[in-house]
Amino acid sequence: MTVLALEFPPVSHLVEWRTLFGSGAFAVNKVVLLMWATAIIVFALSMTAARRRHLVPAGVQNVMEAAVDFVQNGIILQTMGPDGLSWTPFLYTVFCFVLVGNLFEVVPVVQMPINARFALPMFMALVVWVIFNYIGIKSQGFFGYFKNMLFPPGVPKPLYALVTPIEFVTTELVRPLSLSVRLFANMLAGHLLLATFAVLSTALFASTYIGAAVPFSLLVALTGFEVLVAALQAFIFTILTAVYIGGSMHPEH
Repeated sequence: MTVLALEFPPVSHLVEWRTLFGSGAFAVNKVVLLMWATAIIVFALSMTAARRRHLVPAGVQNVMEAAVDFVQNGIILQTMGPDGLSWTPFLYTVFCFVLVGNLFEVVPVVQMPINARFALPMFMALVVWVIFNYIGIKSQGFFGYFKNMLFPPGVPKPLYALVTPIEFVTTELVRPLSLSVRLFANMLAGHLLLATFAVLSTALFASTYIGAAVPFSLLVALTGFEVLVAALQAFIFTILTAVYIGGSMHPEH
């Protein structure tokens, strides 16, 4: 697409990548490689911190212990209570995986957040959906779980005709959809925004240094902003996961 004599790549060039090897459902492209890299980075950092434990943490141990403390004190205890501390490994993994995957957006050369492709956020949301439904059925029983979900106490019985279908759609359909779309949409929007200003800065830099100053300054500022967005989206995804699981463990009576 050409605007004001500047050539902008189509959106498909920013989110779709050619297959490197494999085919069909097993095709591997740049996003898949980054997904593997994210898992390896999180695992390597966690193992390094666990193996080199010191009384006074420093370096990697300090960073990863801070992540654990944040998940426990800032997410689990605030949403699930002390009973939810057993979910620390899972929620810590979710937080770190989403955060590292998001931060690839601002890594030079890489510049692609893995959550800007809908498949991965949707898969993680479906995993969360399976978990909170399983925990709900396990802790309350099959009929008890769906009774508490579909017929919340304190509601006048005539209103159940309206409340029950809303509760079902909200819990079973809207939760996983909103969880995935929120992460995907925010990361895709940020990716497109950074790519636009990068192309604009490059094009103007080739013709006039002064003309490139403004878009380049905005690119730098937006890059810092997207780091905050990456962390915020990791926090939101993790805390909503904790809320959903905690709600299944402790239904309102």
